[in-house]
Amino acid sequence: MKFIETLKNVWKIEELRNRIVLTIGLLLVYRFGAQVVLPGIDASQLEGIQGNTEDGLLGLLNAFTGGAFANASVFALGIMPYISASIVVQLMGIAIPYLQKLQKEGASGQKKITQITRWLTIAICLVQAPGYLASLPALGIPQSAFLLGQGGLFYFSSVIILVTGCIFAMWLGEKITDKGIGNGISLLIMVGIIATLPKNFLLNASSRLEGNNVMLILFELVIWLAIIAASIMLVMAVRKIAVQYARRTASGGYEKNVFGSRQYIPLKLNASGVMPIIFAQAIMFVPGLIGGSSFLKDTAAGQWMQTNFSDMFGFWYNLIFALLIIVFTYFYTAITVPTNKMADDLKRSGGFIPGIRPGSETSEYLDKIMSQITLPGSIFLALIAVFPAFIVKLMNVQSGWALFFGGTSLLIMVGVAIDTMQQVNSYLLNRHYDGLMKTGKNRKAVA
Repeated sequence: MKFIETLKNVWKIEELRNRIVLTIGLLLVYRFGAQVVLPGIDASQLEGIQGNTEDGLLGLLNAFTGGAFANASVFALGIMPYISASIVVQLMGIAIPYLQKLQKEGASGQKKITQITRWLTIAICLVQAPGYLASLPALGIPQSAFLLGQGGLFYFSSVIILVTGCIFAMWLGEKITDKGIGNGISLLIMVGIIATLPKNFLLNASSRLEGNNVMLILFELVIWLAIIAASIMLVMAVRKIAVQYARRTASGGYEKNVFGSRQYIPLKLNASGVMPIIFAQAIMFVPGLIGGSSFLKDTAAGQWMQTNFSDMFGFWYNLIFALLIIVFTYFYTAITVPTNKMADDLKRSGGFIPGIRPGSETSEYLDKIMSQITLPGSIFLALIAVFPAFIVKLMNVQSGWALFFGGTSLLIMVGVAIDTMQQVNSYLLNRHYDGLMKTGKNRKAVA
């Protein structure tokens, strides 16, 4: 089989083999750390928090940390503070000239931006860690589980450990990116999400078996595979813009009216990835907090907000959620797809879009095309994001398993899996040509 042959070729390339082994080893370290409970907490009394973090928004947060949140683990904060810091720095780059200057300085500027992101990650951790510790009793951990009490010593040591755990997870991700197969931070999130998948599937399957609904389990799996296929199409879909390059002469100039090679600019249907969902998910916490505030808690409006925005499978939650995703998709695409820079680079390289003048007209044309393809892309993204609610309401699927039928979890799994496969394919094409191609001379694998 072609797949088995490709796997053999992957293992023949020493550098790729070493990178894969290192990546697996670092991911195992991260998964081991997710099981290590904070000092001072009795690990045998965590049933309460584990039961309260199976559903809803807490279930989603627990999935992102690979169960570390519900285990009161040293990695309970996961890698999300680093993701939040990266988003903040990226958004600040729009308004702060200093960050804009760093973005244009290439590798040296990116190194400084990375340092800023790391320090901001520590600041976010110092805010989130005490909040997490203070919420443990409310989440279901009894007072008897705190072996040394909840005094200052417990808070001080636990905050240090949680911040260190997040920084260590960030270091693991960066090492996977540098020394492994790449996409380190994304791989940590994906592995955490996948770690909760078997448990949620078995819980849902056991409830179906109790009702003698074996065929319903198979039907759910078919729907799940169909949603995965739809997510792959969303991630991979591109609009190809034809680009013509003038043929260079021997003197280094360009021949007039003589066309050279035709290439394409691939504009992605979903250029913003899962970021609109993450932005929208963060905003959806706000109405529930406002409704539960001391000003509105006892009013009809406050109770309505608490009721409707605490149920992530409810109608109003998902309606507002979908609209926010569409809005944030346009917003994030506008700041991450530099059509002006694309047009300038195209002009400098002697390329042009047939029928469009180089320069500002090319930029306006690319911006117009991006606006046109972003609309269906954002709607498709919103539908996938709210699809778990349809599954819960129409098929009575357990909420933990329903989260894998769309939303951030599924899109992260699909996106990271595709990126990782492309990284491996690049090694195969560069180091072992026959790994993916049936014809052509065999290239010796280079270590």
